[in-house]
Amino acid sequence: MNKCLNYNPWRLTGWMPFVWQWAPRGAEGNDHQACIRGVDGIVPGSVQLALRRARLLPDWNICFQARDCEWVENRHWMYSTDVELPDEPCEVVIERPDAAGWVLLDGKIVDEFAGAHRTHCVQLPQKSGPHLLEIVLALPPDWQGQIGWTSRIGMTKPRFYYQWDWCPRIVQAGIAGNVFLRTVSEPRLELVGCDTTADSLTIRLRGVNLPPSQVVDLKIHDADNVVWKTTESLSFFEHGKKFAINGMQQWQPNGCGEAKLYTLTLRTDGVEPLTRRIGFRTIRRDASPNAPVGALPWVYSVNGKPLFLQGVNWTPVLPNYADVDEMRYRKLIERYKQMGVNILRVWGGASRECNFFYDLCDEAGILVWQEFPLSSSGIDNIPPDNPEVLKEARLIAEEYVAELSCHPCLAIWCGGNELFWEQHHVCDGTEPVLAVLKEVVTELDGGRAWLPASSSGASENADAKDYGKGIHHDVHGPWQPIGRLEDNWKPYWDGDDALFRSEVGAPGAASAEIIRKYAGKEDVMPVGEAPIWSNPTTWWREEHVFKAEHDGRAAASVEEYVAWSQSRQAEALKYAIMSCKRRFPSCGGIIIWMGHDCFPCPANTSLIDFDLNDKPAAKAVAAAFGGFSD
Repeated sequence: MNKCLNYNPWRLTGWMPFVWQWAPRGAEGNDHQACIRGVDGIVPGSVQLALRRARLLPDWNICFQARDCEWVENRHWMYSTDVELPDEPCEVVIERPDAAGWVLLDGKIVDEFAGAHRTHCVQLPQKSGPHLLEIVLALPPDWQGQIGWTSRIGMTKPRFYYQWDWCPRIVQAGIAGNVFLRTVSEPRLELVGCDTTADSLTIRLRGVNLPPSQVVDLKIHDADNVVWKTTESLSFFEHGKKFAINGMQQWQPNGCGEAKLYTLTLRTDGVEPLTRRIGFRTIRRDASPNAPVGALPWVYSVNGKPLFLQGVNWTPVLPNYADVDEMRYRKLIERYKQMGVNILRVWGGASRECNFFYDLCDEAGILVWQEFPLSSSGIDNIPPDNPEVLKEARLIAEEYVAELSCHPCLAIWCGGNELFWEQHHVCDGTEPVLAVLKEVVTELDGGRAWLPASSSGASENADAKDYGKGIHHDVHGPWQPIGRLEDNWKPYWDGDDALFRSEVGAPGAASAEIIRKYAGKEDVMPVGEAPIWSNPTTWWREEHVFKAEHDGRAAASVEEYVAWSQSRQAEALKYAIMSCKRRFPSCGGIIIWMGHDCFPCPANTSLIDFDLNDKPAAKAVAAAFGGFSD
C-alpha cells in the first residue's frame, strides 16, 4: 500500500504550546481547548495561507500587515485527518514539514521529527481499521534572520523567513511536500544518484524490501520510441554503474540549441516503476587564462563549447513558498529564458526548490547552481560544527542528491552562501559541515562541480585598490553604486580582474503602481522618508543620490523618483555585465542579484517585481545577455 493523503480532509487547529498534550483529548482528538478551530488545512501548503483563507490573517503583502501575522509562529499547529490502516505495519511519510514536531495516532505521540529540508518517515503502531492521524508542528527557533551568528544556527529551517533585506518576517509553518501512508514491507526502488555526460549514464540505485538478485529493466524513451535498453540485477547498481550510451541528441543550454530530454524508466516485478527525465550533456571546467595559482576553474564548457555563464540569483518566489503554484514558476522561468539567462543560482538562505522548478529549468536549458542551506549572518559567518548539525547536513545532502541529480540542468553543488572567517577569509571547505557535504556529493554525484561556498577563493569581495593582486576569484558585490555612475561604478568595472562574479546588484524602485497598490493607507510621499519606503529595509533607498543629482531637490512625485531610480539600475547593471563579457574567458560569468521580488518592496535589487512585471533593468540585462528585445 502506498496512499497519498494530500486530498484527505485535513483539519487545522492552533494551540498554545503543549496544551494539546496536556488536555484530555481521547482517541477522537477533542479540540475544545484549541485556540483556533474550524480551519481547513492545506497539504501541501502553509498554515499562514489556510488562516488567510479563513479570514484569520490579513494580506501580509499590504503595508506593514506582515507584523500582524507574527503571532502564528507562537502557536503549535495540528493537522488532523482520518485514515484507514491495514493489518500490517505501516508508516507515514511527510515530505519537508516546516519544520519540527510530532506524529500522533489516536491522540497519542508516536514519534517526533525535525528538519524542513528533507523527508521524514514515522512508523505507526500496528492497528488495523479507522484511526485519527495528527501531525503537530512545534514552535520555530526564535531568530535565524539576516543578522546574527551563523555558527549558532542549525540546518532545520529556511532562514529567509525571519526577515531579509527583501522580505519581512513571515515564518512559515506547514507541510511543503506530500504526505502519504505506505506499508513498511512495501517493495520499492529508490534512486540514490544519477548523472549523464554526452555519451554516458551513471545510476546508483537502492532496492527496499527487494533481494539483490532482483532483475531491473532500464529503458530510455524518446517520446514513444525506445532508444536504449538493458537489464541488470539490483546489486549491479549498489555502488553506481556507468553505461556507455552513444547516438543521443545532446541537451544544450539556453541560446545554444535544443534542451533535448529523454525519459528514463526503471522497472522490476511487483514494484511501481521509477520514471525520470534526463538529458545528455558534458559539463567541464577549465582554468581562466592567467588565473592565480590555486584558483578554482571558472570557465565552464557545455558539450565542448565554452559558455559565458550569465544569470540571476534565484530566491524563493514567495515567503510562504509551500503555496506557490506551478504557473508562477513557469512564468518566471520562461521570462528568464527569454532574457538570455543560462544559469540560476539557488541561494543558500532558503531550501532546495520544488521538483517542477528543476523540470522547468531542464526544459528551458537553464543550468542550476544549487546551494545547501547555509548562509552568512553578518556578526559571524562561520558554519556551525556541532554533531547534530553534521548529522543533519549528511541527511540533507543525501536527499538533495537523490532528488536532484537526475536533472541535466544541475551543474554545480555549493556548500552555502557567503561563509567566511574574520577579515573576510572565505571558507575553503575544510570546515566540518562543508567537509560532510562534499563527502556526500563526491560519493553519490562526483561528476558534478563542487564549490565550498559562494563567494570562494582568496577574498569575499573585490576592492578596486586590490586589482592586479590575483586575489579576486569568485566574488560578491557590489550591490549598490555610490554616487554618480561615471564617478565610481564605471571606473570600478573598467579595472575589474575577478575570475567570476556570482552576486552583483543595483537597486531600483518598483513601479509607482506597485508602490501605491501595496502601501495600503500609508503615505508614499515624501520619497524615502515615508515609513513605507523602509518596508522591509532601508538599504535600497537612494533619495540622497537623487537629491545630489538634482541640486539638493527632493523628488516631486513617486513617478519622478521611480523613473530616475529604474533608469539608474538598468544602466548600472548593463555596464557591469558588458564589462564582464568583454573579458571572457578571463571572467567566466556574472550572476545578477537578484531575479525577482517575493514581496512588494518599494525598492530592491530585483529585475522582476512582485506582480511579475519587468523593471527596465530586466530589458537592459536582456540586451546585455542577448535575450529579448521587446
